[in-house]
Amino acid sequence: MRHFPAFLDLQGRPVLLLGGGEALDAKAVLLRAAGAELRVAENFAPALLDGCAMAVASGLPEEEFAPLYAACLARGIPVNVVDRPEFCSFITPAIITRENITIGVSTGGASPVLARLIRQRIEAVLPPLLGRVAALGAKFQAAVRARIPSLPARRVFLERALTGMPSDLALAGRQAEAEAAFAQLLQAAQSAPRGFVQLVGAGPGAADLLTLRALRALGEADVIVHDRLVSAEVLDLARRDARRIFVGKQRALHCVPQEGINNLLVELARQGLRVVRLKGGDPFVFGRGGEEAQALAEAGIPFEVVPGVTAALGCAAQAGIPLTHRDAARMLTFVTGHTRDGQLDLDFLALARPQQTLAIYMGMNTLSALRDGLMREGYDPNTPAALIERGGSPYQRELRGTLNEIVVRAPGWAVEGPVLLLLGEAVAMGALPDRARAAVV
Repeated sequence: MRHFPAFLDLQGRPVLLLGGGEALDAKAVLLRAAGAELRVAENFAPALLDGCAMAVASGLPEEEFAPLYAACLARGIPVNVVDRPEFCSFITPAIITRENITIGVSTGGASPVLARLIRQRIEAVLPPLLGRVAALGAKFQAAVRARIPSLPARRVFLERALTGMPSDLALAGRQAEAEAAFAQLLQAAQSAPRGFVQLVGAGPGAADLLTLRALRALGEADVIVHDRLVSAEVLDLARRDARRIFVGKQRALHCVPQEGINNLLVELARQGLRVVRLKGGDPFVFGRGGEEAQALAEAGIPFEVVPGVTAALGCAAQAGIPLTHRDAARMLTFVTGHTRDGQLDLDFLALARPQQTLAIYMGMNTLSALRDGLMREGYDPNTPAALIERGGSPYQRELRGTLNEIVVRAPGWAVEGPVLLLLGEAVAMGALPDRARAAVV
C-alpha cells in the first residue's frame, strides 16, 4: 500500500486552488461539498498558502509546479497537482457517496481510469438510501454504548441491527419505522458478551479459494488464531483491527502445543470474543480441528466449522491431475506421512491396492519409509507420482516422475514446504500442457 487512506475534515478551512480547467473545477465541486473555503488563484505565490489546509493545482505553467510542491512540503500542507504524481504529496481517489457514507477507490495513481471503473461497479451494487442506515447507527450511538458497554458484544449487536429489519426499513425509506425497530432490538440486547469460535479452513493458500462463509468469518472476528500455512494474502482479508495470534507448527517444532491452543481458544471465547481459528486447508483434514472442537464442546463454548479446500484438491486442480478417473482410480485415500513414536504406522496393505490415488500429506521426511512399506505389499515403485510444493498457491511447484524417482530427487528439489505427494496411475493422466493447465486454474 503506497498511500495511507484518510478522510480529512475541511469544514470551514481554506483550500488553495491554483490554475484552471475542467479538472480543477471538478475538484472545486468536491471541496465545496466537504465544506472547504476555496481560495482561487491563477499563478503561484508563497503567501497564498498562509493558513491553508490543502493545495490543489491544475493548468499551471510548468515552471510553477516545483516551487508550489516545495513550499507545501516545507509548511506541511498536503498538495496535489492533477496528473503530475511527482508533485503530489497526496492523491484523490475515485469517490462514491451515499449521504454521509463516503467510499474512496485508489490505484495509487497508476491507473485513474481503472479506479473509475471500479467505482462504477461499486456504485451499481450500493442501495441509493444506504446513508439512511448510517444515520440510524449515528442516532442510537450513545444509547448503544450505554446499553452494551462491552465492545465485542456491541459489535455483534450492530452487525445484527445494521443488516436486519432496521436496515431493511431504512433502505426502503421508512425511517421512523426503522428507528422503532432499532430501539426494540436494543431493548432486548444482552449487555454481557457471548464468545463464539469458528474453526475455519483457509484453503491451500490462494486468497480467492476461500469460501464466502470463511471470508465473512474473517470480517467479523475479534481475534484470529492462525497457523504457519495461512498465507499473508488470506490474513489481509481479515478485519483490520482484529488481533492476530500465531500458533504455527512446523514438523516437530511447535510454537504452541496443541493443548495450549485448545486452552487459548476456550479462554478467548470466555472473554466474550468472536474467535476465528484459521487453518491451512480444511480444519478436519489432518488439521487437528477435531481435537479443538472436542475441547470447545467440553468447555461449553459454542462453535461452528467452516470447511476449506484441502491441500489435495487445491494441488491437484492447479497441476491438472485428476484425483479419480474411471480408467485409473476409483478410490481416493488421504494419508498422513507423520510418524507416531518414530514409526510410520500405516496400513500399507490397504494403501497398496490398485485403482486408487494416494494423497500423502506431510510426508517429506518419510518418503523412503513410505516407498519401502508400499513395496513390501507389492506396490510398483514405478507408479506415477507428483510431489507438489506450496500447492494451490501462486507459488506452486511440481516434481513429477515415478515413486522411485521422487524419493531420490526430492531432498535436493524441495525448498520450503509444505509438500504433498500424489501417487497412482491417474497422476500420469494429468500431464496437461501449460496452456490447458492455465484454463483449469
